Amino acid sequence: MPQVRIVARNFMDMVASLPPLKLDKLYENSFICEAILRSLPPLAKKYVLQLLYIDGPVSAKWLEEWVLAEGASKHKVAIDRLIQLRVLTETVERKKEATYLFNPPFQRNLQKHILRGGVSPREPMPSNVTVRLPSTEELDAYAVEQWELFLLHLINSTEVERSMNISSSMMKVFQHGLLSQKDDKEPSRLTESGFQFLLMDTNAQLWYIIREYITNCEEQGVDTADLISFLLELSFHVMGKAYNLNTLSDIQRTIVKDLVDLGLVKLQQGRKESWFIPTKLATNLSISFADTATRKQGFVVVETNFRLYAYSTSKLHCEILRLFARVEYQLPNLIVGAINKESLYKAFLNGITAEQIVSFLQQNAHPRVAEKIPTVPENVTDQIRLWEADLNRVEMTPAHLYDEFPSRDVFEAACDFAREYGGLLWENSKKMRLVVKAEIFTQMKEFLRRQKQ
Repeated sequence: MPQVRIVARNFMDMVASLPPLKLDKLYENSFICEAILRSLPPLAKKYVLQLLYIDGPVSAKWLEEWVLAEGASKHKVAIDRLIQLRVLTETVERKKEATYLFNPPFQRNLQKHILRGGVSPREPMPSNVTVRLPSTEELDAYAVEQWELFLLHLINSTEVERSMNISSSMMKVFQHGLLSQKDDKEPSRLTESGFQFLLMDTNAQLWYIIREYITNCEEQGVDTADLISFLLELSFHVMGKAYNLNTLSDIQRTIVKDLVDLGLVKLQQGRKESWFIPTKLATNLSISFADTATRKQGFVVVETNFRLYAYSTSKLHCEILRLFARVEYQLPNLIVGAINKESLYKAFLNGITAEQIVSFLQQNAHPRVAEKIPTVPENVTDQIRLWEADLNRVEMTPAHLYDEFPSRDVFEAACDFAREYGGLLWENSKKMRLVVKAEIFTQMKEFLRRQKQ
């Protein structure tokens, strides 16, 4: 069964893929330079800060002297990343060693940002204008709720609130690989990638959605550099503070309204003004993927008898468990189910792999079992993998059987024809029988008709 890899790169990989002119345009914004610095590997950050006030090129050999021999691989990763992002440009002259030069706009604006420090891209609204703002706990709960409603909409669950309206921009993100629809009369269905997406870590899901959202906006004529610039700027706003929507351009206001669906921002309306409030999801956008992948509180306990207990009140958790397990009943704070052959076969046919299921169970293990080794009983993980291997042993191929050929010459000619078209599955020369893939049925029928003439 093929495994679809739907998260090939994170946010900063998209930045690195921009044309040089757009990257240089991005680096005119000091907040973007700071966001790039945050995202770099530790050694790359060290190089940027040490070279920040050095004018002119530096030799590759000189930089290599900054690390011990055992750090050579990390050094190469750091330099490659800086070159990908055009933070450094490499020059190799004939018979001379390579030299690196700081990108002038990046160097100039990062210097300014470090000296100025701690300034927000826009000023928050005064407290005497805004209504009561949500507390940190309320804002976190809002972000989680919005994100779960967003994913429940993807599952197309009956548990989704009817009042939940997804913007057209976000629906296009869903329909680009995660959902499929044959016609307007049929409801949308999860694709193989969609099933795999639901088992991913929340941070990985967010990176994927943001990446697809950027791609969709680009197709609508929005400048990629401007969109990335605003999203990274958003991460420098203070979580929980209110910012006036009138300070944004028309495109930026549209983006903010789309981000409400994801729980990245919350909108509020006052008597005269409207404002948006960034959540933790928004302020983490400029942090590297590895830095955000902190362990979250788990909720799943799997026993050796394949029984599954999920200590959760989340509707989303219940629907995700249904993807590969049989949910037997649900209490207010407990989901009880079982992993069996039938439920797993259904998951495998939907494109979910055994490794993804095992990884999900391990990453979401309840604290009671999270410290155990292994967190999921070995007999359960081994059996999940064995059932997948058992399913993959048989491959179904639509085919047609041909027999009763008028002569051996016609039979051998038919074999040669099917073999030439890549459709020959089986032949029995003694009994003059032939099995051919259904995909060349029309060509085979025409070939045999000509043989009768």
